[in-house]
Amino acid sequence: MFLRMLRGAAGRRKGRFFLTAGVVGLGISLATAMLSVMLDVGDKMNQTLKTYGANIMVTPRGASLLADLYGLRESADVDGQYLREEELPRIKTIFWAFNIVDFAPWLEAQGTIRTPEADTQVGLLGTWFDKHLDIPTGESLNTGIRNLKSWWTLRGDWPEDGGNSLMVGEALASRAGLKPGGSLSLAVRDVQGRETVENFMVSAVFHSGDKEDETLILPLDALQRLSGLQGKARRLEVSALTTPENELARRAAASPAALSAQEWEVWYCTAYVSAIAYQIEEVLTEARAKPVLRVSESEGNILLKTQLLMLLLTLLSLLCSSLAVSSLVTAGVLERAAELGLLKALGATDIQVVIVFLAEMLLAAFLGGTLGYCAGLGLAQVIGRSVFEASIDPRMLVVPITVLLTLLVTLAGSLPALRLLLRLNPAEVLHGR
Repeated sequence: MFLRMLRGAAGRRKGRFFLTAGVVGLGISLATAMLSVMLDVGDKMNQTLKTYGANIMVTPRGASLLADLYGLRESADVDGQYLREEELPRIKTIFWAFNIVDFAPWLEAQGTIRTPEADTQVGLLGTWFDKHLDIPTGESLNTGIRNLKSWWTLRGDWPEDGGNSLMVGEALASRAGLKPGGSLSLAVRDVQGRETVENFMVSAVFHSGDKEDETLILPLDALQRLSGLQGKARRLEVSALTTPENELARRAAASPAALSAQEWEVWYCTAYVSAIAYQIEEVLTEARAKPVLRVSESEGNILLKTQLLMLLLTLLSLLCSSLAVSSLVTAGVLERAAELGLLKALGATDIQVVIVFLAEMLLAAFLGGTLGYCAGLGLAQVIGRSVFEASIDPRMLVVPITVLLTLLVTLAGSLPALRLLLRLNPAEVLHGR
């Protein structure tokens, strides 16, 4: 009997039934999309932010100490303070090795562009462009500024590591009349004061928007050879996927030794930027790894604000759905007042009438929630592709949350109608009042 009543009520009012299901589905679809993106946005946003530079800077410990004590720039020429190039692949052996996306070493020097007309003093930078590395773990990878500085714009092609081509900063190229495909004669004095002159091909002119636009960028091994600093680098830029900092991470960054054993284990096994920097120091000789706070803090703030915005949109969409359901259900009660009054007059209790009424609503909510969940997954993929250029991975946690939200929206929207239903007087309704 109950099922016949339920089927009959849904069949006689198909328009209102499907309209209620559509309203619930609309709210659930947006909620599902926002929750799916919010639960997966951390990795996607970190991947996106990694395209805008390094968030960890590694320097020789002695040079970093002088910078802390006397305010010297970490790139200042401090004799004997260098990183060992052969050790750099070790950073891919730390606990959070897979979170390290890209890294590139840098070496600075001064040189002279020799031309028949005049000599031009220039700053020189040596680095990896797209270096192939064999990691001690047996894996291999390609890393360098080609990915680390992906926002740089180039006219020409990236130089090759180990070759005799270089890149010219846009400002320097304009001043010295250099163009892609041309060549130049470069003179460099090594640490012993001996001058070496070599010819290089200009592979590209680049724009970085920073001081690099006034420099020449060479393969690292070429600048090491010219300056007599084989196997050495002045600093290492590292781009890593990190977790936003919290109070524990800030205390650990100040003094890891001050943590308790349990706190230290939690911190060490979480991808905080300070934990990754600490582990980098463990595998490099006499190195100091510092988070680039301007970058790492911005990443955390952007991530938290984005997640808060998505949560707010979810709540607003559910509130609107609940109000729409409330209007539809209340109108349905008024429309069916005579039918509901007759049920009460025939002996149905308030509880029985409420159960029938809620069963109809939950049936519509089930249909709307199912359709809304499927539509929400599709909408999440659209958001992921358009914003992060990556797919959003479905999370099983969204399923129970969606079921709970569907019930809450349906029950919250039905409360005003239920109050009206319980106050319904059969005698007044059946007499047309």
